[in-house]
Amino acid sequence: MKKVWQVVLVDIHPTSMLGTKLILEDQQDLLVRGMSSTGTEALDLVRSIQPDLILIDYKLPEGTVEPFLTEMKSISSDSHIVVMTDEDSVALFQQVTFLGASGVLSKQASTNQLIHLINGLREDVVSVPLEWVRSGSWPNMPLMAHEPFDELTETEIFIMERIVQGITYDKIALEIEVSRRSIDNYLRKIYAKLGVSSRAQAIEHYALYARQSKQMYA
Repeated sequence: MKKVWQVVLVDIHPTSMLGTKLILEDQQDLLVRGMSSTGTEALDLVRSIQPDLILIDYKLPEGTVEPFLTEMKSISSDSHIVVMTDEDSVALFQQVTFLGASGVLSKQASTNQLIHLINGLREDVVSVPLEWVRSGSWPNMPLMAHEPFDELTETEIFIMERIVQGITYDKIALEIEVSRRSIDNYLRKIYAKLGVSSRAQAIEHYALYARQSKQMYA
């Protein structure tokens, strides 16, 4: 008999969240223990419940999910986190799994696809859309060139690592003992070196680079 997994749902749409709850609890081995519409409340639920599974919306009232992923994994390391999104992609999959998520699922996915993904996680198997494979986007993605990252200074690399982990700019400034304005100046230099124009693009590029580096030296 399968272990009954404890589940936490995080969705900005209460009606959608209730629908997901009913779908999950139609399975005898899934029990929804907590629901929240914000990332902050979700952290409290995860801390107290230590769930086996967290289904969380990519877009939250506080912003996107990335900062909450690392914190959730730090307080409940064995939890599987699945990010629910309207715009799933290989790049997003790589970004959130680098931060601790176990998978990504489209909000338009069928009930069977959701349950299939969860059953796969029970066996430590991650599901990805077949269209990614057929399109050549997965796993034969063009590798990110390392040269732009070689241009980053040690301080700039440290800043990027902390940003990917979801640390605020103010806290980073305190850690390296500079002003908040200095962090903005560092970021402008980093963006220029990476050829990006936003924080989200920088995180995506750096997360992919870090993952490739880990695979290369594993």
